[in-house]
Amino acid sequence: MNLALLILLAALAFVVMGYHPGLEDDAFYLAAIKHNLNPSLFPHDSDFFTLQFQATIYDKLVALFVRFTHLPLAWTLLLWQFAAVFLILHGCWRISRRCFSQVSAQWAAAVLVGVLLTLPVSGTGINLADQYLHPRTLATAAIVAAVVAVIDRRVGLAAILLAFAFANHAIMASFGISFCVFLWWSLKAASRPRSASLLAAALLVPLGWIFEPGSDAWRQAASTRSFYYLSHWEWYEWLGVGAPLVLIYAFQRFLWHRKAAAGSAPQDFVLQSLVSSLLYYGIFQTVVALAIMLPPGFERLRPFEPMRYLHLLYLLFFVLVGGLLGRYVLGRHVYRWILLLVPLSAGMFYAQRQMYPASAHLELPRTKPANAWLQAFTWIRQNTPADSYFALDPMYMLLPGEDFHGFRALAERSMLADYDKDGGMAARVPRLAPRWWKEVSALQGWRNFEGGDFQRLKNEFGVNWVVLSGTDAEWSHAGEQTDAGMTCPYQNQQVRVCRLY
Repeated sequence: MNLALLILLAALAFVVMGYHPGLEDDAFYLAAIKHNLNPSLFPHDSDFFTLQFQATIYDKLVALFVRFTHLPLAWTLLLWQFAAVFLILHGCWRISRRCFSQVSAQWAAAVLVGVLLTLPVSGTGINLADQYLHPRTLATAAIVAAVVAVIDRRVGLAAILLAFAFANHAIMASFGISFCVFLWWSLKAASRPRSASLLAAALLVPLGWIFEPGSDAWRQAASTRSFYYLSHWEWYEWLGVGAPLVLIYAFQRFLWHRKAAAGSAPQDFVLQSLVSSLLYYGIFQTVVALAIMLPPGFERLRPFEPMRYLHLLYLLFFVLVGGLLGRYVLGRHVYRWILLLVPLSAGMFYAQRQMYPASAHLELPRTKPANAWLQAFTWIRQNTPADSYFALDPMYMLLPGEDFHGFRALAERSMLADYDKDGGMAARVPRLAPRWWKEVSALQGWRNFEGGDFQRLKNEFGVNWVVLSGTDAEWSHAGEQTDAGMTCPYQNQQVRVCRLY
């Protein structure tokens, strides 16, 4: 019965959050998987995802699954995404069962997390979960399961789960390791000498990155990520850092007073340990993040995004909030559940529709894309050679109707670097920064390009195709005029695909 309810909850959460393969960071991840399955793809620009992805098994694991099962990649991604959402909610529910004796509290914790999966994490540029399969989501599922294992004193299992998380997403796993050490230390207060040694080892995790000097091109790439610079943060982003810590401290004081007044059940001991561990973890990681992100000498560590510790803190914070709401407010009063969850779910659903208005909310396999850009990408994938080299507006993901979909992942073709996503990759892999800056600089003024500008791209980089939007100056005369040096075999209401000759 519980398993069926969790599957239903995962399905409802999936509908609220939406599904958009190839979105945002999936421009890299999906391209990497396809490159593993077909190495002939991306002959011109695979460095933009292969260099960093040497440190993760994610793309290799998905490709291996496809080869072993012969399940189409599109269905594999959908299945894995649903499984990852289910495992996160299952893990949150299991944590809540160990913290709360009331069934209403246990389910409220899982339901609240399910509703809020697309909630942005303050100042980090990420959500609790993505609307596509991301190694961070798989790592989060493993970290949550590791938290359960630590509570159950199954340290060996926790280590295996954290190792799997680390193999998928090292940065997020390092935060999971840090929290699990704090939790284990809190639960094992009697063995402090051993705990302290393990804790000391964990403190070194955020400082284990290799220093590389930053070039001017690298600084240009890093500047595409405003959240790397704390001085650029808005006040509400700082509120998103401080408010959860203050509330967790308030939870801690409340639970201490309650224990002093009425004693405690076994679940209360786990709850108190979880709250205390989360508070200490949050304070410690905030100090580490500030120490890394403020000094100019540590600028090369900023792309490792130490403030992303907030992701795990937010997730467990909402497990606590949901459990406490279920215990003290919701109970078995159905109307209270409806009054809380229906508006909250509707609001999260509405926010997703506003973010991606030109795309179907659930972009499922074998459905025709509603998005004009995705229609063009589909035509490119089916009608151009695999070794084609494309140029697009370097800000194409931000254009009206594009909805942040990645060209490489969905068109399966090489492209000159874009400003936003490839800039973020160049910030993480400094050796890419000079190439990124050279290509982005060559695309400056794209909206005013004429035939000679496109020919320059062909001569300098070997580009033989371009994708034009309805806002590009070339739109009005690229097709039939021979002096433009191109022919355009495909166009729809927003996009034109042209071949240079």
